[in-house]
Amino acid sequence: MVGKKSKYWKILYLYLPLALVFLTVLVPFFWALSISFKTIPEFQSQEFNFLPQSFNFQNYIHVWNKSGFSEYFKNSLIVSLISVLFILILCVCNAYALSRYIFKGKKYTNMILLSTQMMPVILYLVPLFGVFKAINLIDHPASLIIFNIVLQAPFNTILMTNFMNGISKELDEAAMIDGANRMTIMTKILLPILRPGLVAVGSFAFIGCWNEFLVAFTLIQTQSKFTIPVGLKSMIGEYSVNYPALAAGSIIALLPPVILFTLIQKNLVSGLGAGAVKG
Repeated sequence: MVGKKSKYWKILYLYLPLALVFLTVLVPFFWALSISFKTIPEFQSQEFNFLPQSFNFQNYIHVWNKSGFSEYFKNSLIVSLISVLFILILCVCNAYALSRYIFKGKKYTNMILLSTQMMPVILYLVPLFGVFKAINLIDHPASLIIFNIVLQAPFNTILMTNFMNGISKELDEAAMIDGANRMTIMTKILLPILRPGLVAVGSFAFIGCWNEFLVAFTLIQTQSKFTIPVGLKSMIGEYSVNYPALAAGSIIALLPPVILFTLIQKNLVSGLGAGAVKG
């Protein structure tokens, strides 16, 4: 009897909330996927059908070839990958300094880094526009790359520091005895051990860069230079919206993050676990 009660409580408090979260996440996704295969008359029909009558790929072809999504996709990929590369380099160097060196004000560093995350982007959007206008980077992808690096580096530095703190300093000392310098220690010894941390930090940074909308919408003015979030916004007209095409564009925008997390799932989970426990 006790075993049955325990089973019922487990279903009530564990599986039922998980099922609700599962439905909350997946139902909108499958609804968008279904709409992306529908024609406009089918979408506007008074008869409700969750599934499309046929799998029509014309919306995807139209979005990719005629709405400029191939350019938006390429722009987002270039901006995100370059940003992530520099973010990882900065975060590894910052984390090494915070983990291995003792200096004045070190104990306040995390507080300062975290305080940068409390301010919404819209708060410094106007001064940011003024700065980039002064250095002639308005309507240039470099402005987005610089912004992504500045925005993503503080939080990811804290995350990478936790991974770095989990690596014994005795490894550094042993390498120094063998004649290795700081750069050799970092590149040859610490980076291979930090692989799960690099995957976790790189993933979070990539998603943040890929989804960035407000600054890209403000700084980029030429349509051929739009990133995917701005490209999706441009598909919403003043008086009409092609919802099947918009849904197809949204599914295309989802593909890189989904593929990324599918490929690195094991490293991501182990990396986040290591960072949380050892920090």
